[in-house]
Amino acid sequence: MRKAVLFIAMSLDGYIADKDGGVGWLLGQDAGAENGNAYSEFVKGIDTVIMGWDTYHQVATELSPTEWVYREFTSYVVTHREGKPAENIHFTHESPCSLVKRLKGQEGKGIWVCGGAKVVQQLMAEGLVDRFHISIIPTILGGGIRLFGPMDAEVPLRLIRAESCNGITELVYEKRLPCLAN
Repeated sequence: MRKAVLFIAMSLDGYIADKDGGVGWLLGQDAGAENGNAYSEFVKGIDTVIMGWDTYHQVATELSPTEWVYREFTSYVVTHREGKPAENIHFTHESPCSLVKRLKGQEGKGIWVCGGAKVVQQLMAEGLVDRFHISIIPTILGGGIRLFGPMDAEVPLRLIRAESCNGITELVYEKRLPCLAN
C-alpha cells in the first residue's frame, strides 16, 4: 500500500508561513550556502502531490509563476474553487481524507502531502499521514500559520533519520503503531 508523506518546512516554533502567509524566511542560516539534497532524494519515492488551494496559488503565482514545478508528478489541488485544467493538475472537491484513502488503494509510489495546514490537519485527524519529513528552519516567527493544530489523540512517532545542513535540521519520522498486549 502507498504511503502518505508530509514533506514540509516549518519554523522552530512550528509555523509553515508567516503572519502574512509568506515563506520568504525558508532559508538556511547562510544565504550563500547549500541546503543539502533532501528534496531531490525525497522526490525519487513519490509520484503524486496533494495540496490545498492556497499552496497551489502561492506556487503558481508567486514561487514559480512561469512553470509548474511539480510537472513530473500527478498533482491534486483540494479546493471548492474552479481551477483552470492543466496537464497533470487535477482540481478536486473531494475531501483530503477520502482522496488520500482512494489514492493509497491504487498502484504507485508515495503520496506527497505538500500543504497547506488545513489539508495536513484534516489528514492528521484521521491518522492518514504515514511518514513525516519536516525541515526545521533556523528562525522563530512568533506567529503565522501553524502546521499542526489541536488534536484529539497523541501520535507516537519513530525517528528514522536526522540530518543538519546550513542550520536546517531535516527530521524524518514514521507513525509508530501501538504495541499490542499479549
